[in-house]
Amino acid sequence: MQFTKNAIRHAVVATGLALAGNAAMAASDQPATISVDRLSMEMALKAAQATMEACRDEGIQVGVTVVDRGGNEQVVLRDVLAPDLTLRISKLKAYTAMSFNSATSAIEDRGAGALGHVPGLMFGAGGVTIEAGGKSYGAIGVSGAPSGETDEMCARKGAEAVAMELEFL
Repeated sequence: MQFTKNAIRHAVVATGLALAGNAAMAASDQPATISVDRLSMEMALKAAQATMEACRDEGIQVGVTVVDRGGNEQVVLRDVLAPDLTLRISKLKAYTAMSFNSATSAIEDRGAGALGHVPGLMFGAGGVTIEAGGKSYGAIGVSGAPSGETDEMCARKGAEAVAMELEFL
């Protein structure tokens, strides 16, 4: 039986593709895509407003940023007397909390090392993740209180304001 060069080439390519496909399936039985739960705009706004109210209850005007799982701004609020700078800082705190899946107060010491020099990260207290039912939905960052601890307390109240609704999804 004689084979042409093209027939041999096609057989080699087909065999290679089949082996590669089988190796990929054997290496991972994971699906090719995943779905990610995201906060609706209304839920993100509810978290931001609850955060703002918690700080107002303390007599403090702040900037609040809620980011999605990718660290992208979803809601940004600045109280009337809060300086513009609070918006930049609240965004950095929210982004950092989401990136490290941790309250920024828990990772403040990382700011002393090389990570402290990475633009876009902020290791001061005031950023918390929004979590419920074992899932992470985003993060809240707050800036403008006299201390990062107070910023974080307000952010936690915002996250708690939506956690119960998210828990039952």
